Amino acid sequence: MAPSKKTLRICDKGHKYYKSSDCPTCPKCEQEKKPDTGFLSLLSSPARSALEHEGITSLQKLSAYTEREILQLHGMGPRSMPILRNELQSQGLAFNTGKNADTKVNPK
Repeated sequence: MAPSKKTLRICDKGHKYYKSSDCPTCPKCEQEKKPDTGFLSLLSSPARSALEHEGITSLQKLSAYTEREILQLHGMGPRSMPILRNELQSQGLAFNTGKNADTKVNPK
């Protein structure tokens, strides 16, 4: 399989970057948006964006979801799950086991 050809792109802020996909996201802009603290700062950009897109910006909100629901979010991968479990545990929280699904903060 031949490698994909990367093309030079320039974002609205003037950052120059190369991408081989149709994804319009500027990696430099994404890095600038990364929080300095909190559990979101520990995640990759796609995983962080997936949670933010769903409005999951606190561990309390995260604890309302099951692990399966989180893994189904576009951009969320299995490497993020141990980080999320550890962060929840450090605050005395855990993922929803599915038994109390009706208590979800932001049901979809």
